[in-house]
Amino acid sequence: MPMRLLSLLTTLFVLCSFARAEDGSALWLRYATNGQSEVIVQRQSPTINIAASELRKAWLMPVPVALEIRSDKEHRALGNEGYTIRTTIGAKQVTVTSSGDQGLLYGAYHLLQLQATGQLEGTKLDRLDISEKPDYKIRILNHWDNLDGTIERGYAGHSLWNWDELPAVISPRYEAYARANASIGINATVLNNVNASPEILSANYLQKVKALADIFRPYGVKVYLSINFASPMALGGLPTADPLNKEVAAWWKQKVKEIYSVIPDFGGFLVKANSEGQPGPCDYGRTHAEGANLLADVLKPYQGIVMWRAFVYSPSDSDRAKQAYLEFEPLDGKFRENVIVQIKNGPVDFQPREPFSPLFGAMKKTAVMPELQITQEYLGFSNHVAFLAPMWKECLDSDTYAQGEGSTVARVTDGSLYGHSLAAIAGVSNIGNDVNWCGHPLAQANWYAFGRLAWKHDLSAEQIGEEWLRLTFLPVADARTVGIEPAEDREQLNWLLTLLNAEILQKSREAVVDYMMPLGLHHLFAWNHHYGPEPWCDIEGARADWMPAYYHRADPNGIGFDRSSTGSNATAQYHSPLCEQYDGLDTCPEKLLLWFHHVPWTHSMKSGRTLWDELCYTYDRGVQTTRQFQKIWDRAETFIDRQRFEDVQHRLRIQSRDAVWWRDACLLYFQQFSKQAIPHELERPVHNLKDMMEFKLEITNFECPPYGFTK
Repeated sequence: MPMRLLSLLTTLFVLCSFARAEDGSALWLRYATNGQSEVIVQRQSPTINIAASELRKAWLMPVPVALEIRSDKEHRALGNEGYTIRTTIGAKQVTVTSSGDQGLLYGAYHLLQLQATGQLEGTKLDRLDISEKPDYKIRILNHWDNLDGTIERGYAGHSLWNWDELPAVISPRYEAYARANASIGINATVLNNVNASPEILSANYLQKVKALADIFRPYGVKVYLSINFASPMALGGLPTADPLNKEVAAWWKQKVKEIYSVIPDFGGFLVKANSEGQPGPCDYGRTHAEGANLLADVLKPYQGIVMWRAFVYSPSDSDRAKQAYLEFEPLDGKFRENVIVQIKNGPVDFQPREPFSPLFGAMKKTAVMPELQITQEYLGFSNHVAFLAPMWKECLDSDTYAQGEGSTVARVTDGSLYGHSLAAIAGVSNIGNDVNWCGHPLAQANWYAFGRLAWKHDLSAEQIGEEWLRLTFLPVADARTVGIEPAEDREQLNWLLTLLNAEILQKSREAVVDYMMPLGLHHLFAWNHHYGPEPWCDIEGARADWMPAYYHRADPNGIGFDRSSTGSNATAQYHSPLCEQYDGLDTCPEKLLLWFHHVPWTHSMKSGRTLWDELCYTYDRGVQTTRQFQKIWDRAETFIDRQRFEDVQHRLRIQSRDAVWWRDACLLYFQQFSKQAIPHELERPVHNLKDMMEFKLEITNFECPPYGFTK
């Protein structure tokens, strides 16, 4: 380690910290609560009143803030959610302007974030000239919450929604949730699991949904619901849910009328159909388009939309990675204008690394939206730190070449490439009723990052990480609390947060890929819970494409799924030149090599190592990187409140043990096929393969495992 770094870190240990005890419940909204500056408003509304209240409590700069509605050409172009923030000559006033109330609220939060992150110090306040509008019209969280309080793939406690108590009892966390979303530009939420209970559409539950919608409305957060396609049968007593049946259509028409009579600004439906046992139009010989269009037609008079998920795979001999494309691409142009097809970022299922789904760019006449997973189903739950902005940027910035170079996934989905007026992006929520909302204190960064990228997808992962760290860990400055002084001490803290961003947040997702499934390996997880490694898993009677061997295909000759033109030909689903690049063993990016190719163990990699040695080195690199996280985090002890510091410290210990578990399990298992030694210069496995194969991890619905592999 360089001497300068040692010196600076030593200094951090001896500096006096003013860190206050915190439990993480404030998220990134740790603003002052007794600001004294003047806030000038032209008119009042529930939304503008919130914006003014936030500024009155937290604005500390010695100039007033004005909130103004304007309807000139510039502001009409920015839309009701866009805004400007400008300083008058001489910095006598900061003015936030928008053509809509919602834009004023977003502008107010932006201004407070600039203050909280130290971006208004010195003369910077004099030069404010900001103009912003969101890249996506709909920026939506998908909650996989069940009506019984459980959360599918939830790792931060029970559901936030207390359905048994609603609508009579209103938790204060409902408004706190809406506020947190508004502060980062999220404007929509799906309240319930895509594996939906029909009961959510009952009159009783619609009153509960109404209570939430009423709380969220002033914050600009619109409510949507996941629906069960067979609801006409379950709730209406009909003998069928065939979308072309007139009685079924009439039932949906009446149900939608009922919904809008209760919730006038209801957003629409999210639908998982004919996937993993869920009912759908294909049960009646109809297409996904016919099913979606039935719902779209009854929602259209109310400006409602249908988000129809493309996550489908049926038992077949076809490569699972190809199936969504095969099923949906022929339907391009057959969906109504108020239908948007929701596509997971990769073609399989939220793996630590996947290529982008080839459906992006394949459907040119149909609006499509990315579905990203904020909750870490396949990335160590809330035990492992995995900052996902780099992962999402990898997808959004990928060039589909659908209309030539520059046809990125972001441009395909934000409406700019094909001119679709309906543009949306979804994130599967990681929120539960834990005090800190997300389980792992650093997992809050993923909720924040999703909102920021949904608002402005060309932001860098580095910028987002830096923002979140400063909002989350800088001392809160207000009239009662003096921040870290003198100025050089604050400079040291700023330097530390930059270090945490560069060496933990930005490297964390890649570290998880390295110690779990590097070089394009995927789906090596344990049966059902998806936490630990089980590359050997083989459940009698289970579908082949639920088993790890279906994906890794390790044998004495090599490892990897051949999706090239000599295999399943999944590479043909991508536009040129990607299809040719992915198809060639020597041209395929090595980070996706085993996704697209079955590669000999002795294949020479770019490093000069054989494939086997490269696997060994990469798995070991993931372990060593994770151990480095511990060392770096420990140096922050004097600057971060003890509760959050020790919580992260504890979870990093778990992650470090789990990384060893993953490395040993995968390398010892695959070594049976490669028959090659682990390079002598690398750390030896500390586990026994037989013990690991016999170990079964028990995980409840609400708790992460307290430890990694243990005998």
